Amino acid sequence: AESSGIRRFCLDEEQASLWLQPRSAETHKGSAGHVAVLSGSLGKTGAATLICQGAARVGAGLITLFIPASLNPILEVKLTEAMTCPVPETVEQTPGLAALPAILGFLQGKQALAMGPGISLHPETQELVKALVLQTACPMVLDADALTILAGHLELLNKASMPLILTPHPGEMARLIHGSNQEVQEDRLQIAADFSREHGVTLVLKGHRTAIAAPDGRLAINRSGNPAMACGGMGDALTGMIAGFVAQGFEPFQAACLGVYAHGAAADRCIEGGASRGLMASDLLERVPQVIGWLERAGGSACTE
Repeated sequence: AESSGIRRFCLDEEQASLWLQPRSAETHKGSAGHVAVLSGSLGKTGAATLICQGAARVGAGLITLFIPASLNPILEVKLTEAMTCPVPETVEQTPGLAALPAILGFLQGKQALAMGPGISLHPETQELVKALVLQTACPMVLDADALTILAGHLELLNKASMPLILTPHPGEMARLIHGSNQEVQEDRLQIAADFSREHGVTLVLKGHRTAIAAPDGRLAINRSGNPAMACGGMGDALTGMIAGFVAQGFEPFQAACLGVYAHGAAADRCIEGGASRGLMASDLLERVPQVIGWLERAGGSACTE
């Protein structure tokens, strides 16, 4: 659709498969991208877990989680494939500002940072997020608490030197534009497109028919997904999936589209029996490799015809 000058298009299996080719046989974990994750606080270790698993399920080669030091023993048990990096914390067991030098040092040479879910709105944590947006030397996927923190500091989005992907639900989008949920839902596509262009970010406005907007005017409307996805943890999994695609070298808009489509398509496969409830984010993640395999095969056949 893009090549013919159309800026808006439906994000379906055909479109997603055009971007996703099978990997070279020479691929190894060092060439498949390293995702760093800043997520989790007391009571919110599940968010960190789901982000890391989401990045792994789409094929990121390596994943490292920055976690408040006192919570590290929990994540060492919850996560098997991802590495953990304990960082200084606040008295409320959230990521502390003292973690900044260690995080920035670690991020040198990494391909993506996913940040926000479950980190809290502690004042010190807010300062850490703002500093990372300005100083991080790789693309970032920002969700949840990170979006709430930035809502009063939108100038930071324009000052960031690296690509940003924001993944708000309608409530978070309302905070970003200082409006209401109703305003967002009544004009989803225009609001997503305008915010993306104004702030130079890729925007994923979640919900029924998720919209993905790029600063250059591209706008995709997702066709996958179902009402059974209305449960906690789904957004965390998506954040990780998008970051995983970024780390593998996809440009931000394509990474966001692939993450959103595969996320919804995996959920669709989970409930082929027709249930509209009862799905968990961890169920969906187990189906993601099947969806990616299907897209790779479809893309490969399309290229040879």
